Amino acid sequence: MIMIVPCLLLSMICSVNGFSATTPKTIVTQGGNTEPVDKTMKSVDSTAFDPTTGSQPAVIRNNQDGVWVQQRARPRRNRKSAAIRSMVRENIVTPANFIYPLFIHDETTNTQIPSMPGCERHSLESMLKEIGEATEQGVNTFILFPKVADELKTNLGVEAYNPEGIVPRAIRMIKEAYPDSVVCTDVALDPYSDQGHDGIVENGKILNDETINQLCKQVICQARAGADVVAPSDMMDGRVKAIRDALDSEGFTNVSILSYTAKYASAYYGPFRDALDSHPGFGDKKTYQQDPANGREALIEAALDAAEGADMLMVKPGMPYLDVIRRLKDNSPLPIAAYHVSGEYAMIKAACEKGWLNERDVVLETLMCFKRAGADIILTYYAKQAATWLNEDGLY
Repeated sequence: MIMIVPCLLLSMICSVNGFSATTPKTIVTQGGNTEPVDKTMKSVDSTAFDPTTGSQPAVIRNNQDGVWVQQRARPRRNRKSAAIRSMVRENIVTPANFIYPLFIHDETTNTQIPSMPGCERHSLESMLKEIGEATEQGVNTFILFPKVADELKTNLGVEAYNPEGIVPRAIRMIKEAYPDSVVCTDVALDPYSDQGHDGIVENGKILNDETINQLCKQVICQARAGADVVAPSDMMDGRVKAIRDALDSEGFTNVSILSYTAKYASAYYGPFRDALDSHPGFGDKKTYQQDPANGREALIEAALDAAEGADMLMVKPGMPYLDVIRRLKDNSPLPIAAYHVSGEYAMIKAACEKGWLNERDVVLETLMCFKRAGADIILTYYAKQAATWLNEDGLY
């Protein structure tokens, strides 16, 4: 609501403060005031400080006697209209930049995820419908996260490479229905582990090399089903090299690796773990995921992943780690991905449900921030909705 102070009241207020004002009553329209402003500013008041006078005036007068700041470079000239702003815009987000994460389960109906409003565990039929709707909006890349039945979970995660498991079946269905789509798969044992960890557990420790042995089986299973991109999120040392060698040795030289390069032991993953029922069975993941206090360490991981054969590097979470995205962008020629994680999504949803934020504006600004920081690829649960907004508003 805009409040207009009547001229008489304004004059009374100004008189109390020791100067007289002759400012006319403002006429407010949709575009703001339409009354001409005296560019000389001489009629504004008579007794207040005049910035144009004195031996070192803050403001001088131009040839038309208007007040003038002698500033040749004026960045606002490149912001003066929508057309100019569009012409000089440094970064543009398009639906093609998005990877859409989808939760799936072996049920005939969908299940809502209370901590992630608007997201649900999809049946495989619903998954296809969601992919079709997203594809219509220009989103072409998807990553699958399965909710696995408890009775199928083991410490060794053998269900991860069951050729008739939910992920291989989902891949085959997607590639049959949408052959031009790009299907990514998560590579880690936590959805299949009865320990709730990304690797094999022994005496409270996560075994590195033994876990990688299982991950190699997992990626071959996924590649045989038709996966275009495998995305190891486990954070085991040396897993990218082993996965690349496994894929190449089986003839899958065209399957890409999107490595979770800088995956932090973050508090932002809670809603995701709700979605997959994959909270750690004990302890935390700090012995294999990165310390949130460390930035330079991400460069070590990035150099290793690139040398081992990664095609793309990911930072997770996203918004709290924009500095890490920029570090990787400045130091690696590989494409950089940012994961707009479940906790970030849930915070926006909660604030918007309270009416504290405008969801559309905040989401599109958030996604642009990832792009500006250096992300070429953005994994976001808002992929379909954001693409719809972009299409509706002609923002790309």
